[in-house]
Amino acid sequence: MLVRFGKMFVIVTLVATTGAHWALLQTVAWTTMLADNLCTQSVTEAVAQTFDGDHPCPLCKAIAAGKKSENKTEISTSPQKLEFPPLAEKTSLIAPAQPHFFPATDFFAESLPQKPLLPPPRRFFV
Repeated sequence: MLVRFGKMFVIVTLVATTGAHWALLQTVAWTTMLADNLCTQSVTEAVAQTFDGDHPCPLCKAIAAGKKSENKTEISTSPQKLEFPPLAEKTSLIAPAQPHFFPATDFFAESLPQKPLLPPPRRFFV
């Protein structure tokens, strides 16, 4: 259950950060407008009136206002000066007198001391 909650949290976070919630709300608004227009008009007139932008419904107006207010609250990108603390003394790197070389390690499967578990653990793949 905790894994499912974590996955849902990631999905909701991605939707919110990418702005997909506005697209979902706009789709709902267009669908509602189209259904309302089909009750009184022909299909071509209903589609034209729904998507022409001259006849927005209250939900479309709320979505436009929400998008506009979201754009206003973005972080301003004013250039900032980077300041570094002064160093107490000059730093220098000194090479060691005797270089130490580590033995080469082999990471291929044939060189592993243990054989893999058979069958592989299934809980990892759930």
